[in-house]
Amino acid sequence: MFTFRLKRTVKLGIKSLWMHRLRSTLTTSGIIFGVSSVIAMLAIGEGASQHAQEQIARLGSCNIIIKTVEPPEEEQAGGRERVMHEYGLTYADAERFHNSIPNVEVVVPNRLLAQRAWYRNRKVAAEVIGTVPWFPDVSTVRLIQGRFLSSIDMHYKQSVCVLDENVVSELFAFDDALYQDIKIATDYYRVVGIVTQQAIVSDLQTFDNQAPAAPGQGGANVGNIYIPLTTIKDRFGEISIEFSGSSGAKIEKVELHEIIVKVGSIEEVLPTRDILETLLDRFHKQSDYQVVVPLELLRQAERTKMIFSIVLGSIAAISLLVGGIGIMNIMLATVSERTREIGIRRALGAKKRDIIVQFLSETLILTLAGGILGIILGSSIPYFVTYFGHMPTVITTSSLILAFGISAIVGITFGLYPAYRAANMDPIESLRHE
Repeated sequence: MFTFRLKRTVKLGIKSLWMHRLRSTLTTSGIIFGVSSVIAMLAIGEGASQHAQEQIARLGSCNIIIKTVEPPEEEQAGGRERVMHEYGLTYADAERFHNSIPNVEVVVPNRLLAQRAWYRNRKVAAEVIGTVPWFPDVSTVRLIQGRFLSSIDMHYKQSVCVLDENVVSELFAFDDALYQDIKIATDYYRVVGIVTQQAIVSDLQTFDNQAPAAPGQGGANVGNIYIPLTTIKDRFGEISIEFSGSSGAKIEKVELHEIIVKVGSIEEVLPTRDILETLLDRFHKQSDYQVVVPLELLRQAERTKMIFSIVLGSIAAISLLVGGIGIMNIMLATVSERTREIGIRRALGAKKRDIIVQFLSETLILTLAGGILGIILGSSIPYFVTYFGHMPTVITTSSLILAFGISAIVGITFGLYPAYRAANMDPIESLRHE
């Protein structure tokens, strides 16, 4: 009996909404746009967060990256003018890290130079990385063709290089790059390998801590070129001279731009970082280094993601609140319009709960329909954002459940008051209403 009465009451609510289709559609639109905005904003925030975490994860959870930075001017002067400014990481630092800290598995010293590479009549701006054969152990570079640098290349200071995909596509076009000779500065280098472009050095540039570029080299680098560290030291030296019209020549000496230290496990990262900072502070008299711990950046990104999602979700939920207020306003107007109908139903034996169920069902139908349509619209918006805006977006199941759940709660919350107001009307006064 109760099921029959409930079914009949719901049918009556649907019929009433159908009789006012335009009003019902406009009322539902507030919920539709509210739900879709929640889903879209959470998807954009999740996509941006995951992209940032992927970038940081590429640096390696067990890696510690020490970078050379130019010290402040007051530390450079030291109370007197210098002809040549010497700062940054040294080969002695790399040797010290390897010999003094037992947890260290791999130490990779790198020297970075911005140079132009030539092949026939084509040239590109690239970042030349002087590194060691075990560089792939601390990076995500993956060999596609040929080989990486070897210990023989290091020992004999061979004129060989390894290119990433971007440099190959820009410099060689449709030619086979392997075992071809390219010109960098005044020397030629034989291409012995091709790797993917996802290298640690390029990812570190997102932190705006790029190493000093070689003088006279402008423009954006298209990719990386890997050369033995001993060859870089022999061919390019450690002293750079930069000329400017106002201050004359600026002479700097930097041995290494970066040292990557890999430890055995994640638990050893932070204690090792403290030891490294102690050693650096002891042997460096000026602030010419920066320690980057990808593990800390990853944890910070996770915390930022949580805050970002809460803020975006809260902003989007305000539109749902506005939609709920609109529904309450319409339902209160509907109660006033149907006062006589309510009186007739009460006179024919309808109970208060029947009136409550009738109006509450109408509100729930509006909000649930708006929630379903909002999920469809909200799921399509991130696709267009990714396609046209080239921004990563990720739609999670939790965001769909959250948006739909909020719409249902809004329907129940904002529908209760009009329903109770309709149920508590005096039947006699309702019948007199015109």
